[in-house]
Amino acid sequence: MATQAQIEQQESSNASASASAKPGLRKPVFTKVDQLKPGTGGHTLTVTVLNFNTVLQKDRRSVSQHLRQTRIAECLIGDETGTIVFTARNDQVDLMKAGTTVILRNAKIDMFKGSMRLAVDKWGRVEVTEPAEFAVKEDNNLSLVEYELVNVAEE
Repeated sequence: MATQAQIEQQESSNASASASAKPGLRKPVFTKVDQLKPGTGGHTLTVTVLNFNTVLQKDRRSVSQHLRQTRIAECLIGDETGTIVFTARNDQVDLMKAGTTVILRNAKIDMFKGSMRLAVDKWGRVEVTEPAEFAVKEDNNLSLVEYELVNVAEE
């Protein structure tokens, strides 16, 4: 029969072994453009950049070096289910060239004047990947759908 000290030693060695083993990374669940809804986030998408439009390019001389330049571009991106406008900021602007295929990780939906915009903040990532093998469905632009905030009266 095992003594109390032996049981505690075995439990502590099991606990340290499980603590040192790193948990496995989850496989990403890829979302299609037509599945995007207002107010949602955490999306991972593989999309192709259709066009690119620089909206803002501003230099600031009074702030530190890494905050000096602000660049914002709106890009029409899409996959085989539809298209949406993506707002690229700063370093993301360099990656979003027409015709490239990118993976957007931890993307979220921002609402701008009642329409959806896709964005990746500092907690997400934009990666260029090999060219996609799908044809973009350009006639289903989710950014052209106008949403209205409706307050539901409680009874």
